[in-house]
Amino acid sequence: MPTRRQLLSAAGLLVGAAVTGCSAPEVGAVSGPIPRERIRGADLSFTLQMEAIGARYDDGGVTAPVERLLAARGANLVRLRAWVDPPPGYSTLQSALTLGRRAHDAGCDILLDLHYSDFWADQYSQSEPGAWADQDLGRLSETVRGYTRDAVAAFARQGTPLAMIQVGNEITTGMLWPVGKVYERGHEHWDAFVQLLKAGLAGALDGATAPLETMVHIDRGGDNGGARYFYDAVTSRGVEFDLIGLSYYPFWHGSLDTLAANLGDLARRYGKDVVVVETSYPWTLERADGTEYYAARLDELPDAARFPATPEGQAAYFEGLRTVVNGVPDGRGRGFVVWEPAWLPGVGWDHGEGNPYANLTMFDWNGAALPSLAAFRP
Repeated sequence: MPTRRQLLSAAGLLVGAAVTGCSAPEVGAVSGPIPRERIRGADLSFTLQMEAIGARYDDGGVTAPVERLLAARGANLVRLRAWVDPPPGYSTLQSALTLGRRAHDAGCDILLDLHYSDFWADQYSQSEPGAWADQDLGRLSETVRGYTRDAVAAFARQGTPLAMIQVGNEITTGMLWPVGKVYERGHEHWDAFVQLLKAGLAGALDGATAPLETMVHIDRGGDNGGARYFYDAVTSRGVEFDLIGLSYYPFWHGSLDTLAANLGDLARRYGKDVVVVETSYPWTLERADGTEYYAARLDELPDAARFPATPEGQAAYFEGLRTVVNGVPDGRGRGFVVWEPAWLPGVGWDHGEGNPYANLTMFDWNGAALPSLAAFRP
């Protein structure tokens, strides 16, 4: 008897146009990979906070909500994060629903990025939500499954079903610490983490009323050895998912050549589409305020000779990225998502803090479009 996952996957072949822009195969057509529209997306999770301080965006003199400006350039997906109980004003499921409706109205698919935390979750921090503390593995697994199911169902109820979902954010070292922490005191603990990951993936399919692709996301865009170690560990333990998602920031993860080698190897090794689901590049090294930038010096950019930290250099970087993604063997390079291209100075990563990504936007600090927006063209 087919599983729910198999039924949803089969349905996806028939109604893929509603999710990814692809068409169902003709009767009698030669079998093989079904063409899928490549993702040209942006994470716009800070949008409501930017608008609350009066930020406005324009492209060639046209002023409009940022998701509409990007869609007009060819963007076809908006990524949105959700924290469980964040500081006031930050990314909740409700704010994601609000932005999801706007993305849908602009003609974009939605990728939901569940952090399973009250605030930032990445390879260095995966704190479980305060409301979920002191749950044992069994109960926490049930909580994760139910939370994920309800989040997916909430988007469907408002008429904006998700196209994709991330079960965790940069989960290279596990999720929902301490229960799901992989590396502890010189030992590796995969089984509890894998149980929680499977619970989230199952919950996503529980809540889906339309085809939904699942993504497992880590931070190793330029680290093939690290990426293989992680995906070998989870696939060998029976974790089933659709998409490999990688963060790739050149100033942390190396040159575009290392990214290309990694994407090609992962696509062949696991037979899955790969997505560069977080990336950005500086258009300036000047500071908007006193905040220290993550990309602050030219010598931190491995391809600086090709892509200087200028508006034109940033645009050239994204052209190079498109070439890399489009060149993944067997058409497995599914696309890219730019991380917070509209997060201008004025909203900090936390209350009272600055924005260390302010020179990585695709709009200048007055909200005017930079040349890199051409990267979203079909």
